Amino acid sequence: MKLYNYFRSSASFRVRIALQLKGLAYDYLPVHLAKGEQKQADFAAVTAEGLVPVLQLDDGRRLMQSMAIIEYLDETHPQPALLPADPVGRARVRALAQIVACEIHPLNNLRVLKYLVHDLKASDDAKNAWYKHWVRLGLLSYEARLAEQPGTYSHGDTPTLADCCLVPQIFNAQRFDCDLSGLPRTMAAFDACMKLDAFQKAAPDACPDAE
Repeated sequence: MKLYNYFRSSASFRVRIALQLKGLAYDYLPVHLAKGEQKQADFAAVTAEGLVPVLQLDDGRRLMQSMAIIEYLDETHPQPALLPADPVGRARVRALAQIVACEIHPLNNLRVLKYLVHDLKASDDAKNAWYKHWVRLGLLSYEARLAEQPGTYSHGDTPTLADCCLVPQIFNAQRFDCDLSGLPRTMAAFDACMKLDAFQKAAPDACPDAE
């Protein structure tokens, strides 16, 4: 398999975590978003959306969207499972993952931040305030959900799809100096994940294109 991704992309980071947890080998193909490589013709031939990650399978077919890619990996390589066996557990894990992937991330990804600055003429201070506001709001929701049920990780005592989403978001929150106080369960789940080789090997600073 081949993974088109960017070392700082949280969506790419999610997929790298899943691949590492599954023990799946892949070729790392960097697409530098900050330099605009996603807009170049060779990547446009890979995906019309101009977004990462893209997972190219051994037969040449390509999968887009991190959540869809991770669920594909979980269905085709079921162990270790990233979704619980029970329907309620699966719904809870998907809901936690979507707090990050559907509520926090879309408001704060690189193209949105660039639009705020370049098109809407927001100042850097305003952009950073925007980023921190939505991260804080989303993580408070995440914390409230974790408080409902004990566990080492976001759901139970093994990493799940939710952790694949949480860890990259915390990395970005730390990079942007967001307020992470008052999130004891969330940060405990993050710390537990970062003790595992799979999360360490998938981290941005472990990527070949890290700067």
